[in-house]
Amino acid sequence: MKQLFSEGTYDAVVIGAGHAGCEAALALARTGLNTVILTLNLDSIGFMPCNPSVGGTAKGHLVREIDALGGEMGLNADRTALQYRMLNEGKGAAVQSLRAQTDKNRYHTEMKRVLEHTQNLRIAQGEAAEILTENGRVTGVVTAYGGVFSCRAVIVATGVYLGARTITGNVIAENGPNGFARATLLTENLEKLGYSVRRFKTGTPARLDGRTVDISELTVQAGEDVYPFSFLNDRVPPVGAQTPCYLTYTNAETHKVILENLDRAPLYNGTISSTGPRYCPSIETKVVRFADKERHQLFLEPEGADTTEVYVQGLSTSLPHDLQKQMYRTVKGLEHCEIVRYAYAIEYDCIDTLDVLPTLEFKKVEGLYTAGQINGTSGYEEAAAQGLIAGLNASLKLRGLPPLILRRDQAYIGVLIDDLVTKGTDEPYRMMTSRAEYRLTLRQDNADARLTEIGYACGLVTEQRYRAYLARKAMREETASVLQTRAEQKKADALVQEYGHPPLTGGVTYADLIRRGIPLARIAEVFGILADAPSDVKLSCETEVRYEGYLKRSEEQMQKAKKMEESPLPPDLDYAAIAGLRLEAREKLQRIRPLNLGQAERISGVSPADISVLMVYLSMKKQ
Repeated sequence: MKQLFSEGTYDAVVIGAGHAGCEAALALARTGLNTVILTLNLDSIGFMPCNPSVGGTAKGHLVREIDALGGEMGLNADRTALQYRMLNEGKGAAVQSLRAQTDKNRYHTEMKRVLEHTQNLRIAQGEAAEILTENGRVTGVVTAYGGVFSCRAVIVATGVYLGARTITGNVIAENGPNGFARATLLTENLEKLGYSVRRFKTGTPARLDGRTVDISELTVQAGEDVYPFSFLNDRVPPVGAQTPCYLTYTNAETHKVILENLDRAPLYNGTISSTGPRYCPSIETKVVRFADKERHQLFLEPEGADTTEVYVQGLSTSLPHDLQKQMYRTVKGLEHCEIVRYAYAIEYDCIDTLDVLPTLEFKKVEGLYTAGQINGTSGYEEAAAQGLIAGLNASLKLRGLPPLILRRDQAYIGVLIDDLVTKGTDEPYRMMTSRAEYRLTLRQDNADARLTEIGYACGLVTEQRYRAYLARKAMREETASVLQTRAEQKKADALVQEYGHPPLTGGVTYADLIRRGIPLARIAEVFGILADAPSDVKLSCETEVRYEGYLKRSEEQMQKAKKMEESPLPPDLDYAAIAGLRLEAREKLQRIRPLNLGQAERISGVSPADISVLMVYLSMKKQ
């Protein structure tokens, strides 16, 4: 039996220093709480085990929201970015998503530097072996070496390290990502505390030696002049200073190598039985599932400014090494490539989030929170968003303040967490714009307008950030005011004609021209207006004008939904005793115990008729 010894008394302990753990620890420490972040290895702080990028479809929204609330991910991505692009730029503003290629090693070192220079935060290397509780409350964390960190709150953010094993062909290694050690001691303790534990799987492509890649005939994916992730930053590097990526494709020969060797593929020979991500599948799955597709898109992305390593986005696999080499060399530009790090799949332990409150606190133990991939999500951005909310809610609780629960109409973060705790997930969850029913309102450009006041009220947004927000708010109001002024008739007539619209019959405002489908960028150029307004401020105001009718309709729907959210359900309500509820509804409601009618109506298996029964029941109780 190991000898226990005190490691000190703290307000909170964060287990894990990945993207969720870093945001959780910073949220706690920056709001004045004495915090420890416990990590298996200091070299894995803020580490990117998979793609060297931040953002992407819907993920860019999450990063901008994290930043608006006072989190660190957007700032760190901007500090270490090699290239920026705006995805879905040809579509509406609601689904446009910012993405940046980042320097993988610098992202880690910069995040480590931020943690090291944060007041109230101690970094400790070690493995969490047990979470201590007393009378249903957290009291501390014990390490594998017997160190006891006494505390009042714990955030578990173990990523893919818990019970991890990597799989390549028939070789199974008992380790975490990138050869890091795995965590083995905490799973049994979590089960004893009452969590339902299951196994998920994800994977990563090989890294190539860039000197052996022929880019001469590949399509260049250059960077773009877009706005940065953080609202505290004004601009991104010039396009000429950004690092290019390259586009290539799989082909019939690539697919042949895979299909002829499925018996050696762990995904198809029974070696892997855990659930993998539906929206980021391995190349084996893509080739089998989409047999009619002649090719699949691949992006060659730099891992960093000081390395020749290249990440092959889209070619994730767990095939044996000999087949990987053969497969990669069938791709145009990779005919003579040398693999620096071979691809692998990784399995890990995670929990069922139906056991978790919307604050991310465990229903059965007070002061115990989970965030990130342990909650069944995939992606750095989803993890960071949960880490921030878990850390902030732990801080609010310890400071005796009301919790922060973002609604679905307030943030993508609200959609993400509501989906997890209301619907649960049977596969690695990925955020997508289609999951947000109010996505026209929840745009990247207005994340600060939606969330910075909330972050400030919680104590996480600094005075500096808040002043910057107020300045942007004034700029947005000034821009909106300019758009309502009358345009010079002669120029307006010429511009309308340029875009093929019928002649004007009277005076028009700049807003009227936008409603006729003329881009604000062109209007600003012709009339010489808004030269000093940031691009995302102009985008925000342009979108508000162009989609004014849709936004009004969305606002009406949001108000109806809000009424349901404001109808609380008693925490001790016995659903089994309510006559009229169907059996499935009773079981689901009893299991999830929704906080309000709004959450109840989103539970799978609860029908509108069941909600009506609940409304009648609550009305009768009130009387």
